[in-house]
Amino acid sequence: MKLHAQSVGGRPVHLTYCTNIHPAETWAEVFTVVDTHVRAVKQMVSPNAPMGVGLRLSRVATQTLISSPDELLKFRQYLQANELYVFTLNGFPYGPFHGQPVKEAVYRPDWMEVERVHYTQELAGVLAALLPDPASDWGKRIGPIAGSISTVPGCFRGRAASHGHAFEQMADHLLVAVATLISIVKDGGPTIGLALEPEPHCVFETTAEMVSYFSRYLYTEQSASKLATITGLDLLSAAHALRSHLGICLDACHAAVEYESPDESLALLHHSGVPVFKIQISAGLRLPAPTPRALAALQPFVEGVYLHQTVVRRGDALVRHLDLPDALQAAALGDIGEEWRIHFHVPVFTDRLSDSLSRFESTSEFLTDLLRQLSKTPLSAHLEVETYTWDVLPETLRTSSVDEAIARELNWTLAALGQPLP
Repeated sequence: MKLHAQSVGGRPVHLTYCTNIHPAETWAEVFTVVDTHVRAVKQMVSPNAPMGVGLRLSRVATQTLISSPDELLKFRQYLQANELYVFTLNGFPYGPFHGQPVKEAVYRPDWMEVERVHYTQELAGVLAALLPDPASDWGKRIGPIAGSISTVPGCFRGRAASHGHAFEQMADHLLVAVATLISIVKDGGPTIGLALEPEPHCVFETTAEMVSYFSRYLYTEQSASKLATITGLDLLSAAHALRSHLGICLDACHAAVEYESPDESLALLHHSGVPVFKIQISAGLRLPAPTPRALAALQPFVEGVYLHQTVVRRGDALVRHLDLPDALQAAALGDIGEEWRIHFHVPVFTDRLSDSLSRFESTSEFLTDLLRQLSKTPLSAHLEVETYTWDVLPETLRTSSVDEAIARELNWTLAALGQPLP
């Protein structure tokens, strides 16, 4: 089996996993992750063929590479020597992401702040240097490939509410980042797509909200005119560049938590013309019947590092809670609802997470439906398994090593896409 350039629905698709599952903030720590965990996973799932890497780089690690071209070149050579290639970066978490409370701080700096622009520009420079040269023998072996960088969906919802021109300010900052991506192409570099990732409790929670923002603020004549001024492109070329470099990262867990329909979300994305530069293969928690026993079974998932936004369905209405403890507190006061979905990434191969009486499940049914449709009509060339919560999962769900769990997730994904397994 190989994970690079899988033919899915007649289109080459690259599958990987995101290294944000491994604690690593400095460049030295990131390299150790690649040299140990990534190589171990490759040995299990793609020992005789190249494997893509979904790299997570903090601002600290990124600046190390930017300030040391020799280190960047050495890493590029290391990747080729080990038959690895980086094609996508997770540019969402700017700072520390493990071992300490992250919660809503993970969104800062956001797209209202210039620091987010600078960080994204630096990530683009790193990715441009790491993507295989299509003219080289190695690049020909991998095949034509663009790059992608996933990023924060604008900002945290509360932040936008307190700023009168938040949407315009975010759009202006995104245009500056796009101008950098255009300059990379002008200099003979690769095409890189910047992908905003809708997430619960952010200013863009759903696919529909994200598409609406593109239509109203980004894919407009005004934005094309601003980009033309920044880059020197003519208006038509600027409008085309916006659609070539600015799109969406669709996270399956986030969409499922928001009770989206795979059919409707994919149809909306297809008809909107907003490119999907990356799809994150992920699953969250689901309580189809929030009984007292089922709610009690959630207690091991209450932890202090990440936000676990919870969306409770009550008839046709959705009630959103910032974090799981907030939802449990509301339930203790009688506001239980009819179904719960929780932003807590669990291994994608896990369906039922508790005994049959508590009916405590994952959102894997949504993910399976999504992958089944993607196997027929691929919407993105980049697929990335993302289960970053490994360190805070209840021990009952960590019955193997992290490397073995990742390999199993990749195999599960390939099976769901109808690809051959070993």
